[in-house]
Amino acid sequence: MSYKLRGVVAVLCITFACVSSSRVQHFVAGPDSLHPRLKFADSLVSVNHRCVVSGSKLNPKVRPVYVNGVPIGFC
Repeated sequence: MSYKLRGVVAVLCITFACVSSSRVQHFVAGPDSLHPRLKFADSLVSVNHRCVVSGSKLNPKVRPVYVNGVPIGFC
């Protein structure tokens, strides 16, 4: 495989990884319409619907912290 083709394949793989990872965590409806919960790649839904630190909406770009196997979302 030529170096040029390897470079193109590498760029495509990186682009696909960035696009697919941004869609892994997404909002799901919860009790508060202004602060939805997050559903993660492992199909678990965050326990909290607000950021633990500031009390604002959860950020889907931030990875959760698992406490006793339960995901906690952050801002």
